[in-house]
Amino acid sequence: MKEFSHLDDNEILLAFIAGEKYAYEVIYDRFWPLLYRHARKMLQNEEDAKDVVQEVFTMLWTRVNEQTIKPPLGAFLYTCTRNKILDLIKHAQVKAKYTNSLKELMDNTPVLPDALCIERELASQIEQEVQRLPAKMRAIFELSRKEYKTHKEISEQLNISDQTVKKQVSNALHILKAKLGMFFTFFLIFFYSLHLSSSLYL
Repeated sequence: MKEFSHLDDNEILLAFIAGEKYAYEVIYDRFWPLLYRHARKMLQNEEDAKDVVQEVFTMLWTRVNEQTIKPPLGAFLYTCTRNKILDLIKHAQVKAKYTNSLKELMDNTPVLPDALCIERELASQIEQEVQRLPAKMRAIFELSRKEYKTHKEISEQLNISDQTVKKQVSNALHILKAKLGMFFTFFLIFFYSLHLSSSLYL
């Protein structure tokens, strides 16, 4: 990789397009910290910033043969990062608008006894499935979804890596999705996002 590290941005881009795999590593090492700092500043969230930058480099790798990567390389990567950030913000705004509208609808809609009974049953079923998760996975999952701790906070509290936390949360969601089926949407929207009253479990 040393033979490529001295090249300027345009030269390293040409080497990458020509199929030199080590050129990609140089690009990654050269631009990842810069793009991450930019994304972190814009999003104010470490995990989201890392995800955005990783998506940019994944896109760079997959589009190398499409002749859509144009110099200057730095400007191209910054533009891609900016667009990913804007997409993420737009998605978050739409999600927040939907969640707020749904919450407003729930707050303004009388709760019928039958509906409350159904909510209790669903909440009980969801909690049972959460409790059936492996102990370590359940502990990490509940810290993430019930106590709203970040992956970094959980990793520091349990003395494990961020990657382990991310993998355990992802695995828990896959298990719950398989177990709950159509009720998984209820789980995502109501059980954690809207903080169902503890009275539902009484």
